[in-house]
Amino acid sequence: MSAVMEIAAQGGRAFLHMLLHPYYYVGILFILLHYRRQIAFERRLYATKLHSLPGETGRTVLWGLAGGLVASAVMGGVGATLQPEAVWLIWGVSLLLILIRVRFLCSAYAVGTIGVLQAVFGSVPMLGEWAPLAWLSKPLLGLHMPAMLALVAILHLIESLFVRFQGSRFGTPMFYESKRGKIVGGYQLQGFWPVPLVLLVPYAGGEALPWTPLLGGDGWQHGWALLGLPVMIGFTELTMSRLPAEKVRISSNLLMVYAAAMLLFAWLAHLAAALTLTASLMCVLLHEGIIWYSRWDESRRSPIYVHGGNGLKILGVLPGSPAEELGLVAGEAIRKVNGVAVRTKQEMYEAMQLNAAYCKLEVVNLAGESKFLKRALFSGEHHQLGIILAPDENALYYAESRPLSIFAYVRRRLVGLVANKRSQESEKAAP
Repeated sequence: MSAVMEIAAQGGRAFLHMLLHPYYYVGILFILLHYRRQIAFERRLYATKLHSLPGETGRTVLWGLAGGLVASAVMGGVGATLQPEAVWLIWGVSLLLILIRVRFLCSAYAVGTIGVLQAVFGSVPMLGEWAPLAWLSKPLLGLHMPAMLALVAILHLIESLFVRFQGSRFGTPMFYESKRGKIVGGYQLQGFWPVPLVLLVPYAGGEALPWTPLLGGDGWQHGWALLGLPVMIGFTELTMSRLPAEKVRISSNLLMVYAAAMLLFAWLAHLAAALTLTASLMCVLLHEGIIWYSRWDESRRSPIYVHGGNGLKILGVLPGSPAEELGLVAGEAIRKVNGVAVRTKQEMYEAMQLNAAYCKLEVVNLAGESKFLKRALFSGEHHQLGIILAPDENALYYAESRPLSIFAYVRRRLVGLVANKRSQESEKAAP
């Protein structure tokens, strides 16, 4: 019982110390600025906001805290031999990598890179003896890579659950240019969570643990300590061919597979140190493989947020609007308004003017079946009931997605996307 109480007391102190760490609040600030840009973009496109800045930020921080507690408990059984110098190394590598791409903020890239560097320094001893690199050699070679690879696996397992249950709520309907040059609808799906971890680390001179961590080895016989480690996890997806809920479910499944694979590689690296380099490379390559697969899957499918023979395609629904009250969802199509077939936004507007007090809709649902809806109209309500329609040839804006460095990300205000205004002659925007 005394050992459990000691762990709880040290855990509380480590958690409070971690909450005072500036990196944790840098992560929260990053998330706050991200949501602020996203909401500003929503206001520009739709003259209203689809998300609440305080609400989304608070929810994100709370989910991150919950994920941190779960991940810390799991890592207590796995074991993590981290020194403070190694923690700074992880953060330093992460900051260097996001100078190349913002998505490299993910821990998989930092840990994979560190594992490769450790293998290089271990096989070429003269690098560590070279004075300019001497400061790097000691913490690098002292890092226990199997435990770090296991940490990556557990963080991605937590991320997969976050994506599954929270991913679609971060979706923003957007206008994109398809591979054929046509402006179509789509969804930008992004989420970031600051995760505070409290990790067990070997510490000479302390009490023995009441259990033996999976990857700890003999290092735990001499005592232990607790170390606070704030990390950031997140995902970014874009889809023009799937519903948001379907896309996040696929992404969540891929992340679960990745987490299982990395846990296996961590165990293999623990059994045979020679496999550490392979495991570190796979940490990066498998993560890139998920991104490649997602892009390939999108490229082979046709956009679904386009107007067709069934009517006007719904891209999104404003929160708290009459459309939400009626149960309309993205992907459905409006076939008739007040008994009049509609094929353009102008025809829909004119049909709604036929009855200023009441509106009847014939809608084709996601199963391809017709449903009939009706509702009274009130003064001050959205002129399209809060329906965001897919773009047509007269769309004034579209978003162009590009891989970004942190400099470009900060410079661009529209959530890492460039908003290009199209001319009245439908001139194609410059790349």
